[in-house]
Amino acid sequence: MIRKLEKFLNSVYGIEASLIKLSGYDDLNFLVKVDHKPVYVLKLSQGVPIAFFEAQQKIFRILDNLDDYLFPRNVADKDGNPFHRYDDSYIARLLNYIPGKFIAEIPKNKSLLDSFGRFLARMDKALFDHHDPLVESRYNPWDIRNFPEIRNKITQISDPHLKKLIHYCLVQYDLKVKPELPDLRRSIIHNDANDWNVLADGEKIIGIIDFGDLAYTYTINELAIACTYMAMDSKDPVSAILPLIQGYHQVLPLMEKEISILYYLIAARLGISLTMSFLTKKKDPGNQYVGIHEEMASHLMEQWFAIHPQRAEDCFRQACEWASTGKRETAGFAVKRKKFFSKALSLSYERPIVMDKAAFQYMYGDYDKTFVDCVNNIMHVGHAHPEVVEAGQRQMAILNTNTRYYYDSLSNYAEKLLDYFPKKLNKVFFVNSGSAASDLAVRLARNYTQRKDLIVMEYGYHGNTTTGIEISHYKFGGKGGSGAEKHIHVAPIPDTYRGRYKEDDPEVAEKYAGDIDPFLSHKIAAFICEPIVGCGGQILLPDGYLKLVYEKVRRAGGTCIVDEVQTGFGRVGSHFWAFEMYDVLPDIVILGKPMGNGHPLGAVVCTEEIATAFENGMEFFSSFGGNPVSCEIGIAVLKVIESERLQAHAGEIGNFLLEQFNSLKKRHSLIGDVRGTGLFFGIELISDQNTLTPATSQAYHLINEMKSLGFLLSTDGPYNQVIKFKPPMCFSKKNALSMIQAFDNLLPSL
Repeated sequence: MIRKLEKFLNSVYGIEASLIKLSGYDDLNFLVKVDHKPVYVLKLSQGVPIAFFEAQQKIFRILDNLDDYLFPRNVADKDGNPFHRYDDSYIARLLNYIPGKFIAEIPKNKSLLDSFGRFLARMDKALFDHHDPLVESRYNPWDIRNFPEIRNKITQISDPHLKKLIHYCLVQYDLKVKPELPDLRRSIIHNDANDWNVLADGEKIIGIIDFGDLAYTYTINELAIACTYMAMDSKDPVSAILPLIQGYHQVLPLMEKEISILYYLIAARLGISLTMSFLTKKKDPGNQYVGIHEEMASHLMEQWFAIHPQRAEDCFRQACEWASTGKRETAGFAVKRKKFFSKALSLSYERPIVMDKAAFQYMYGDYDKTFVDCVNNIMHVGHAHPEVVEAGQRQMAILNTNTRYYYDSLSNYAEKLLDYFPKKLNKVFFVNSGSAASDLAVRLARNYTQRKDLIVMEYGYHGNTTTGIEISHYKFGGKGGSGAEKHIHVAPIPDTYRGRYKEDDPEVAEKYAGDIDPFLSHKIAAFICEPIVGCGGQILLPDGYLKLVYEKVRRAGGTCIVDEVQTGFGRVGSHFWAFEMYDVLPDIVILGKPMGNGHPLGAVVCTEEIATAFENGMEFFSSFGGNPVSCEIGIAVLKVIESERLQAHAGEIGNFLLEQFNSLKKRHSLIGDVRGTGLFFGIELISDQNTLTPATSQAYHLINEMKSLGFLLSTDGPYNQVIKFKPPMCFSKKNALSMIQAFDNLLPSL
């Protein structure tokens, strides 16, 4: 093809030249050398009307008035024509060659970025009053204004993590950007000021190429695009782009509304870039140019969600020499808290956080600080997960009612949920919380056995209802509790680290299981426990313990209830339900917290025999349990767990953390025990290795120090000496490494 094009240049343009093929997204591009020196660029385009190139030519003439900069110019052929047909398939254009280095090849510094910002502003200012009907009516998928239409394309993206991030950008664009659009300035912009289109000489921008993405759109999008590419490959993306914003603002002053949405526009451009790259590579696998920014864009997308949007906006405002939007102080919240609520409603941390927003494993609070959420197992698949959010929004706009009617989502959700259980557990009751589920589970057991007594686990917790408190030793046996009712029997927690029998005892399971023997003479309706005792300090049960206890309880005529509120839905990594780790089959399973990802949703799953016995004439009804909105949200959560492989992810990250924390344990005597599985961990702190004296004050100090470093953790255990770790399931290896490093740095000072 090169030889043919060289002949074409000679015959049509009268130029004796050699050609070198260049990279390109849509066009075929060739560097044209005359006497071994670059003089022109030949571009071959398909599917673009000549009228668009004529529109470009008008813009080139306007920009020629900017004497400090160089822009493309069309070179006419021998007959004076700027465009020429080539092979009936292409429109050929010969453009002047602009010397200089692409800024992708130059180390970024403040002077270069300031120059870049001023250049863009001068170009936008020159074009601000220019109108062209063709450009203004032309659809461009790279225009941030058209970002919402990506929604129809992301279904083709096979990478579930990437799809999730782009989907989140779409939801945020709808929420934050769309309301501001009517008040924004619009003009024709270059629309692709990326680092392989912009040229510099040293620290000064000298020009720009490739006007193929010209768009009539919101003027701020020009700056947003440039910021996107300049933020890539930077440790602090926000700080990196401030000189660019400042330079732009000095020439073409920005509006406050434009700055208020810039964070979200940058995210939108990343979403467009990653989507288009994926789809184009799928269509044209051999095109290397399309993925030139892909790795850096993916990395920046991850970084971007770790940045508090308010912090970004405030930094952008400072670049424009505007005052901060203002920090909300905790004092006002404290006054209202005291006025409207009881002190029984507790707060986390010595200095409580004013929380603003959240995304996936990140929470944004205290006005400008990002926290990695290491403890919120309610937001199972991540805060504000877009699939879950949209499932609820969509169904809420269609139908929300109760289970006294037929509707698809109720049976659909029940079927999908029960597919995760052994076949014998085949009936489900939907409620609206784990507490309500615990209450119902006890009713089912008592009704089935016609007995009242229950065996509960020491330090067990099962909810905030009257029945929940009644069966929760953590509550009735703790501060403010009134002790156990006469029909409640407390089994000592089988803690193989701090308890009577240690993990190296070959009969540890039998000995702890024997602790329930004195209670079996009572008419036991059920034994209830968590498969990992959370409030007890994330205590894993000894192998064989649960199987022995279940056998004993069933022989005595009782049922076995397992509380999977905290541990279910793949959190333990190795299994979907934590009870499966112990090779047991409960009669009743309690579900809550994670199944709605923050939406109030709970359930009880049981055997057919227990459900049938409950049909005694008294209706069971939950006003909100099983409503269509809750069901669609529950279905979405299950889909996300599967599509994003979150159970496997929990296992992988959990194994890594177990290894890392055990390594810390060898170096820091304050760590007494590390226990857990998947993303459900406990790190027990002790002040004396021989006496196992609980390091309660050190644990309290550690979680507050970790909070100041951006990690949200809390304590549990009988002495609040155990650091509990149960984050959203999207908690990443990078998060894990940062958290471990923070632990390592803090532990010597405690």
